[in-house]
Amino acid sequence: MATLDQCRAALDRLAHNLSSADGEVRSAAALDRSVSCRITDLDTTFVGRLADGGLQDVTCVAGPPPEKAEIRLTMTGDDLVALVDGRLNFARAWGSGRVRLEAGLRDLMRLRTLL
Repeated sequence: MATLDQCRAALDRLAHNLSSADGEVRSAAALDRSVSCRITDLDTTFVGRLADGGLQDVTCVAGPPPEKAEIRLTMTGDDLVALVDGRLNFARAWGSGRVRLEAGLRDLMRLRTLL
């Protein structure tokens, strides 16, 4: 099972990857939306903003998110680390229910290039 520190490091890598991306990925990451990533096996949620081409103001709270974010992810810590490391395909994980993504239809359409 991935630790809280490993999950935080994975989100830091994701933030770096987004901020250094270009083309369609950079355009998709240019949304300004609140984001939450619930880590079910650690009973923890990371909350922050997707803005200016990256993840910003990421904090960690115990339990479920305090507010409903505009983009919501739910998964295990191992799946978060595997997704960021490229060992888990997002589409397959989402299709099988290992990863949940909730967002508005327009956001989902733009986010597909990130995932």
